[in-house]
Amino acid sequence: MNKQERTYTVLRDRIHSGAFAPRARLNIDGLARELGVSAIPVREALRRLEAEGWVRFQPNVGAIVAPVDATTWEQEMIAVAILEGAATADAAAHLRLSDLSRLRKIAAEMEALAAAHGDPVKFSRMNRRLHATIVARCGNAYLLELLEQTYLRLDRIRSTMFAYLPERFKPAITEHAHLIDLLESRDQAAIEQYARWHKMQTIAAYRATREP
Repeated sequence: MNKQERTYTVLRDRIHSGAFAPRARLNIDGLARELGVSAIPVREALRRLEAEGWVRFQPNVGAIVAPVDATTWEQEMIAVAILEGAATADAAAHLRLSDLSRLRKIAAEMEALAAAHGDPVKFSRMNRRLHATIVARCGNAYLLELLEQTYLRLDRIRSTMFAYLPERFKPAITEHAHLIDLLESRDQAAIEQYARWHKMQTIAAYRATREP
């Protein structure tokens, strides 16, 4: 990996993980010193991230992490709800007993973390692992490709979602338990409907935080 690619990867990962918050200033010279490169790879990486929508250049300020657009986020989350609902239903026919055991283990760990008022970022990661375990068994490769593309656009928020919406801890635990029960039943129609509804509850919770 050359310097430019490495610089791009580091900056992208920091934005996706939330290490660089929305609207955070990205000082080219400071980043170059930290990463041990000249300003050129940093500038090129930021321009590439700008083209992807992660960075914005402002007059008299320079590069900043692009703020989250609420409308775009909601639209992408609706797409995830539809795609993940379909992928979850498809996966149900292929899940093994070991997969269901793993899902219940992750769900139990999430419940314990919530009871201890634990780290919401860790809770978010566990939530992603639970859903990833399910959709990994989906047999529709194109559906998974579309879902992964949408996940990538949402990574910056997905990794910290429960930090923004701590009130989703308890409902998510209950919903996961019911979803796993449905997966055991193999009722694909019910699974798709519920998995989609489950994802839409996050959108509803976010909307509630923005109401006057």
